Amino acid sequence: MIVLLIVLTVGWVLLAVFGALSETGSSAFYWVALSLGTVFIGLLLLGVVLYLVLSIKAINLTHRQSNFIDSVTHELKSPIASMKLYLQTLTRRSLSREERSDFYCFMLEDVERLDLLINQVLDARRLESGRADGEVEDVPLADLLRQCAEAVCLRYRVPKETIELDLQECIVPARQMDLDMIFRNLLDNAIKYAGAEPLVEVSLERAAGRNAVVRICDNGRGIPHKLRRKIFGRFVRLGFELQREKPGTGLGLYIVRTAVRRLRGRVRVRDRDKGPGTVFEVRLPGKPLATE
Repeated sequence: MIVLLIVLTVGWVLLAVFGALSETGSSAFYWVALSLGTVFIGLLLLGVVLYLVLSIKAINLTHRQSNFIDSVTHELKSPIASMKLYLQTLTRRSLSREERSDFYCFMLEDVERLDLLINQVLDARRLESGRADGEVEDVPLADLLRQCAEAVCLRYRVPKETIELDLQECIVPARQMDLDMIFRNLLDNAIKYAGAEPLVEVSLERAAGRNAVVRICDNGRGIPHKLRRKIFGRFVRLGFELQREKPGTGLGLYIVRTAVRRLRGRVRVRDRDKGPGTVFEVRLPGKPLATE
């Protein structure tokens, strides 16, 4: 852009000098110089616009990376500090059998939290690289959703009835690991950001004969319309990282969107029909049932 600016300046000076000659037969040169100057100024403006766009993207990426570092640091520090406290208590005090059992359970939860964090980072990296682990198979989606719901309820220690299931039988050709990543992350978010008394509704139906449509509905505060595309970005979490009460890294929905696209499906966000909350709708290409 500096070179273009210098060339443009020199060109306009020459144009001003020779402009007066246009009346004595040099009008052709004048119009050629004017055209070249217009092209150069257009290129200069284009360069300025591209520079601004790249600068804004760089600033946003730096902000997201800073959020990611803050969240990962917190996610690592909290369970490690918790396990350290439990281990110190176990080694320095004489505890009853029941207390020891409780401490072991708490430490196991901390280990699972660390394991989830590491798996999310590895999943995001694997999806970005395009690496595919496992073979494509016909996955009964209703069974997989039941397993994911049970695992998420167990993790958050909520009754199984917290997630209400309304499932039709659907077959989706995919790698089971990819489907598991999609729906565990969505159900995890639904429970995490639900209301004081969490209630999550999961429906699965067949659309257009084959397509599988999964809707996961929570009773949380909802997501503003202007942020619904932004939340699928990498490292994106709403608000300020150090002021959040909910754990997370900002990778869950990024993994969901990337995995859904790899399966040639689509995911969208909308409001609940009644009351506050959010609905995540995932549409995936399916296959006819064996009985059809």
